[in-house]
Amino acid sequence: MARADAFDTVYAAQYASLVRLAYVTVGSMPAAEDVVQDVFVEWYRRIDQVEAPVAYLRKAVVSRCSSWVRRRILERRHASTLDQTPAVPPDPGIVAVRAAMARLAPRYRMALFLRYYLDLSVAEVAEALDCPLGTAKSLLHRGLAHLQAQLEDR
Repeated sequence: MARADAFDTVYAAQYASLVRLAYVTVGSMPAAEDVVQDVFVEWYRRIDQVEAPVAYLRKAVVSRCSSWVRRRILERRHASTLDQTPAVPPDPGIVAVRAAMARLAPRYRMALFLRYYLDLSVAEVAEALDCPLGTAKSLLHRGLAHLQAQLEDR
């Protein structure tokens, strides 16, 4: 019973933020929810082996999202047309930031989201992205620079 209770507690506390992380990366709410559900199923299967479930879940979501993005890039190369029009919020500032974030490389986008939206420390960002601390700092610095440049160009 403790296994189910631990799962329920972590699921309730982390599901929404993991879906937001996935959404920022994949750009589709249904895909983000699928990614997160798959990660929770995978975690449940090995719940007794995972010492830090939140870190494990973040890392797994980032990894699955990266795979999802790579698959979609390949699909778009091979598809003749792909007509997906996302809903656009009415605030032009939000639209500009979302558009600028969408143009960032996925690793920059993930690093910025983890740091500034989920309010993780730089060390936690490095852990979630499975990279050295210096690389996480570089991703954040360069990601912010690219984001700022794109927002100034508009």
